[in-house]
Amino acid sequence: MSRVGKKPIMVPKGVEITFDGTMLLVKGPKGELRRLIHPKVKLDIDGSQILVANTDNSKESRSLHGLFRSLIANMVLGVTEGFKKTLEVIGVGYRVERSGNQLVFNLGYSHPIAYDIPTGIDAQIDQRNRVVLSGIDKELLGSTAAKIRSFRTPEPYKGKGVKYFEENIRRKAGKTGVKK
Repeated sequence: MSRVGKKPIMVPKGVEITFDGTMLLVKGPKGELRRLIHPKVKLDIDGSQILVANTDNSKESRSLHGLFRSLIANMVLGVTEGFKKTLEVIGVGYRVERSGNQLVFNLGYSHPIAYDIPTGIDAQIDQRNRVVLSGIDKELLGSTAAKIRSFRTPEPYKGKGVKYFEENIRRKAGKTGVKK
């Protein structure tokens, strides 16, 4: 049995949970999230906590047990507090601007990259080189941040590119350049 899956999920006040057998709906002060629950996972909802259990002892059911417990816990946390990711644009001439519902990146290519912000994600720009993404869906937020990072991944010599704010880039020494 999963160690993660055994932990109960505490439901704070102001969060409403409805489960109709296949679809889980979590409503909170920041919004609402829906998730289709796999048939091999069983939910026991009672007022202030949710318990996740597996229906049988198969390998698939055991692997889904901890996964769905984490997904549901992230849903509850998202509708109460929300999630935030910060990306940094590093490089001479590299910058990001917001125009309407798009982020426009100048990353050293011959053209700017326009990226449509998905619904459910809020993007704010600090200074000219930092993008703060926030939202209630952790999965959507992470994939949006990863997509933006993929426009120009940081390179190991000067560190130029788009990186997560808390990410450390391992630097390589350049050529020494001494010929004999």
